[in-house]
Amino acid sequence: MTAQAIIQSLASGLLMGLLYGLIAVGLALIFGLMDVTNFAHGEFLMIAMYLSFFLFAFFAIDPLLSAPLVAAAMFVFGAVVYLLVVRFAMRAKANAGMVQIFTTFGLAILMRGLAQFFFTPDYRSIPQSWAGGKTISVAGIFLPEPQLIGAAVSIAAFAALYFFIHRTDFGRALEATREDPGAVALVGIDKNRVFAFGWGLGAALVGLAGAIMAVFFYIYPDVGASFALIAYVTVALGGFGSVFGAFAGGIIVGLVEATTALVLPPSLKSVGIYAVYLLVVFIRPRGLFGSM
Repeated sequence: MTAQAIIQSLASGLLMGLLYGLIAVGLALIFGLMDVTNFAHGEFLMIAMYLSFFLFAFFAIDPLLSAPLVAAAMFVFGAVVYLLVVRFAMRAKANAGMVQIFTTFGLAILMRGLAQFFFTPDYRSIPQSWAGGKTISVAGIFLPEPQLIGAAVSIAAFAALYFFIHRTDFGRALEATREDPGAVALVGIDKNRVFAFGWGLGAALVGLAGAIMAVFFYIYPDVGASFALIAYVTVALGGFGSVFGAFAGGIIVGLVEATTALVLPPSLKSVGIYAVYLLVVFIRPRGLFGSM
């Protein structure tokens, strides 16, 4: 195993890790805002990938161009899901946590079943894209353009999210609602509006990831399941409710996955991820950057 092969693997892991972080940050945002784990998060990713596919198939819009459209559509979808489903689950008087878990889990099954019914279980892909199949060579290290663009979008999205949360009035309202949902009503902040916006923002972020991943990954009704599992591990590793933790956790997961693939068969690359996760859980149960 040469040094170049190790650097190549780590570079690929870093790029994928940034995408993992982008997928996971919406999950972390929703949990930090409402203490609700969205078990339909993977299905949100699946819907975003299908949206990118159909925009390409019917309107010939490249997924990289359609990413803002997909993010906007997913924002509306996420807000509607909160207003029509999650909002009522949160009103449960008994076993509220279990009600919320089973509500989002049931939503995931429903979305997956509807996708299989309307889109069929067939694997689909986008045959041509501006960046599809292209690579950039840097000092003998080959970087796939789709993952490279995805990494750049991820960094930009995290920077924009940080600015939004810490530098805008609505971002401060998000933070205040997270700290004390009851008290914000006394100063005229509509809690449901803030929560709906939070769900929409979380869905928009995963929509960006889905549009980029549609360039180089197969699209099918179960595609979200494996990435959702990685997103849950990423959020738990970085710390539930921590946006920066999701960013850092995604990078760690990507690098660990790449390192594991160097020493174990590629089919076992997830072993390293879960081993590191278990180690962190034993040493620091709230995650690396969590404050809970």
